[in-house]
Amino acid sequence: TEVLGVLPARYASTRLEGKVIADIGGKPMIQHVWERAMEASLVDDVVIAVDDPRTQQASEAFGARVVMTSPSHTCGTERVEEAARGSDADVVVNIQGDEPFIWPGTIDEAIRPLLEDEGIPMATVMRKIKLEEELQDPSVVKVVTDCNGFALYFSRSLIPYPRKSEGFQAYEHLGIYSFRKDFLTKFVRMEPTLLERTEVLEQLRALENGFRIKCVLTSFEGETLSVDTAEDLERARKVYAGMVKNEGR
Repeated sequence: TEVLGVLPARYASTRLEGKVIADIGGKPMIQHVWERAMEASLVDDVVIAVDDPRTQQASEAFGARVVMTSPSHTCGTERVEEAARGSDADVVVNIQGDEPFIWPGTIDEAIRPLLEDEGIPMATVMRKIKLEEELQDPSVVKVVTDCNGFALYFSRSLIPYPRKSEGFQAYEHLGIYSFRKDFLTKFVRMEPTLLERTEVLEQLRALENGFRIKCVLTSFEGETLSVDTAEDLERARKVYAGMVKNEGR
């Protein structure tokens, strides 16, 4: 099974323009993601899907394979699908370009279900929510699963609601997806659905159309950080500086 990792890297970000090439410890952010994707043991090849010559130039400078994609895509998944279109991949994994510290093992965790069960069209990863404030934060996307680990629903609201708090545990959905390539093609051709548009969560399109999404509980215990704002970027720089310092001891 051929697995292709695709990093969608849109230049124009609503909250932080050009964030994918923002400097973190002397490297553009996308390079941090790319290096980690290259370390994932189940990924055979990695490509960066860009929509702007500035991102292309920055990515080629550190040796990445780059595909220029249409600037008119409405979501990262469409960009990933275009980048994967000409490839021989059986499985395509969408690795967000704004998570500089993604653990390579998390990428493997998203891919493994598709290698183990041909009946699964797509898979993703989740983690236990431990902080009280994250439960009410709409930017922390929650997921509930059935007894076999398939998603029942994703929401920005708190799900499940702890009417009884005994044994209560909420899970955050981490935005990494693996798709069978033929399902990815099918997915981007589906019309955006009502719940998807309401919650602004594109994975709901699969559920609303009756397709299953396998959710894997990550074994990664460290810090995950998505860079959406200038504050996030500052935090990422501090985290990276700390990591470098610890490695240099």
